[in-house]
Amino acid sequence: MDVDVFVAAHQAQWARLEQLLGRGRRLTGAEADELVALYQRTSTHLSLIQSSAPDPILIGRLTQLVARARATVTGARRAGWRDAARFFTAGFPAAVYRSRRWWIPTAVLSVAVGVLIGWWIATHPEVRAALAAPADLKKMTRPGGEYETYYSSHPAASFAAQVWTNNAQAAAMCLVLGAFLGLPVLWILFLNMANLGAGIGLMAAAGRLDVFLGLILPHGLLELTAVFIAAGTGLRLGWTVIDPGPRTRRTALAEQGRAALGMALGLAVVLFVSGLIEGFVTPSGLPTWARITIGVAAEAAFLTYVYVLGGRASRAGEVGDVEAADQTATLPTAA
Repeated sequence: MDVDVFVAAHQAQWARLEQLLGRGRRLTGAEADELVALYQRTSTHLSLIQSSAPDPILIGRLTQLVARARATVTGARRAGWRDAARFFTAGFPAAVYRSRRWWIPTAVLSVAVGVLIGWWIATHPEVRAALAAPADLKKMTRPGGEYETYYSSHPAASFAAQVWTNNAQAAAMCLVLGAFLGLPVLWILFLNMANLGAGIGLMAAAGRLDVFLGLILPHGLLELTAVFIAAGTGLRLGWTVIDPGPRTRRTALAEQGRAALGMALGLAVVLFVSGLIEGFVTPSGLPTWARITIGVAAEAAFLTYVYVLGGRASRAGEVGDVEAADQTATLPTAA
């Protein structure tokens, strides 16, 4: 191919395409059709140059021109309020609802482990002695001790922000590390339950379990539910590595991974609400029954949100993945 002859033959078309692109959206119907036709021709010209007569300068020019034309023809899709509303009314609750067979058993088993650890510590003095010196244990569990003052040790706003950040990081780790066959998720869950069980056991041994539950339940119900959902989703992602089903492993991981990233965003909002309760309600002067009622109400509202909105969206075909238009195109495969 003679590059000079090729350029001379098509220079007018490229210049016209540049002229139309420079006018932005101020195009008539006929001009818009012309722009599309010129974009297609220029794409073909670029392909011919790349395969027959590679000229770096000409290829760079046409590549830039084709990219600008493609952006104008196809348009850049901008996320807006409609996308956010769809995510929180359909995508996120549907993803949580569809993964309930993973996070509900995770929650039941985790709570059982936490309670078992608490019983073991409460009924075995030698275990408590191994955890800390008697004076230190008394300092933690006595009236006005560390377990009680922990929630009021910092200003409510900064404490809520700190709690939210820590919990969001834990949830994100469960989601991300799930790809490693779910093993790190199990370890994170065990550490959380061991910490909870230690509090239960130590306060129960001191005869103050009611005080501990009064402090942990207002925010703990919603907080632990979010952690269990993250852990269940992470375990589901890990299982997808082992058994992707009828899909290719790459396709299955891409679908589950996108849903997990969306889940991380949704759970960050849930944990933000939990952090507000922990920062402002748990250390407040409200009666214990009032604080627990607030926690139970928040948990009930979230579960209703998941089972009503999420169930409805799931039955309508929502899976929590991004919209089909935003997914990478895939080739059909034989069944």
